[in-house]
Amino acid sequence: MINAGRFLKRILVLIPGLIIAYASARTVFPYVDKHVRYEVIAILVTYILVAYVFIPAFMRIVRLILPPKYSPLYSFTPDGYASDPVNVAIVGSRDQLIEIMQQSGWQLADKLKFSTVARVLASFIFRFSYETAPMSGLFLFGRKQDLGFVIPTDNKRWRRHHVRFWATTYRQKETITKSTIDWNLRQRKINFDTENLIWIGAASKDMGLSIIRHNAQVTHMAHPDTDEEREFIIEQLADTGQEISISYVRLGDSQKIINRGWLSYLHTDGQMAVISLKQT
Repeated sequence: MINAGRFLKRILVLIPGLIIAYASARTVFPYVDKHVRYEVIAILVTYILVAYVFIPAFMRIVRLILPPKYSPLYSFTPDGYASDPVNVAIVGSRDQLIEIMQQSGWQLADKLKFSTVARVLASFIFRFSYETAPMSGLFLFGRKQDLGFVIPTDNKRWRRHHVRFWATTYRQKETITKSTIDWNLRQRKINFDTENLIWIGAASKDMGLSIIRHNAQVTHMAHPDTDEEREFIIEQLADTGQEISISYVRLGDSQKIINRGWLSYLHTDGQMAVISLKQT
């Protein structure tokens, strides 16, 4: 049976999308083609404008009208689509988090800026490895991830374990559950010195490159089993020999979602592993 609300939302997205496609073919491309020397460059510029400017701008407007409601089960993209499931959390300070992640073999991902984007493009063109390449921004608590960590895998480009973390607070004198975590924190700059800090994480494994289905941007294709990636992090941290305790919090039901990458999906059992570090 067709869900009327979902059908209407898809129509609301489809119609402007068709308008953008029509305008691109009839206006943007002819204009660019007229002002550059080579047609292939005109096609490339048109693609960049449509995929990375026009469609994202439109989707941001849509999400102001129809805000995403995935929290706390999923992080979401800048244009409001569900992305990597929330599946791990670490209780401790920022320094503790960085220390134990690095001890277990994880590297801090570089910040997304012009120089690192240029290096990503160079690694693609000249086929060299860039292990700490920046991650795209996913959102929780109204902001992009505070920290991201990576571990290259298979000695192949575009394949790596990665996890994003967002800091929030919890009710310190109570058992950590879904209801004792502050999911409504809306601060662009969190106080990392607070004692009741919990790092909410979304871990997944990149398996190559793909195309985003709703705007044709290039992205990583994630392995569908995000639960396996959660357990991988637990094993890595346990191997450091540091004293940790582990519990599980149910955030929602087991779900399988169509990922934003073409022909890919993500699965979650709806549980988040909570790893508490020994306080020093």
